[in-house]
Amino acid sequence: MEKTGNYDTLAFHIQLLLQLVDIDAFPFTRLLIRHNISKDEYDELMQLIQQINEEFEQQRKEGLLNFLPLLVHFAGMLNEKLNPDEVIYALKKEGYYPSLLNTFIEIIENEKSE
Repeated sequence: MEKTGNYDTLAFHIQLLLQLVDIDAFPFTRLLIRHNISKDEYDELMQLIQQINEEFEQQRKEGLLNFLPLLVHFAGMLNEKLNPDEVIYALKKEGYYPSLLNTFIEIIENEKSE
């Protein structure tokens, strides 16, 4: 019985803390919470985006201009709980990997307009 009480108290405290924070200023964090992403899944996601960013930087140095395959790779490797477009826009808003995410957003916007 005490375990349930501790869980309920923790959940209540988290709700109180979320009221103190402008959660709209942290769309990536909100996305993780909304989709019930675990710590391990978060770590995998951050490792994936770091790897994609490194590949992006290498490809840019090599003079490549088409990053659609990199975006497709990212979307394919992303946790199935998450929508690639949502993740990209949320990461961008929180300031992660601006060059990479700006490029991905440009590709997404171009694909939508065609």
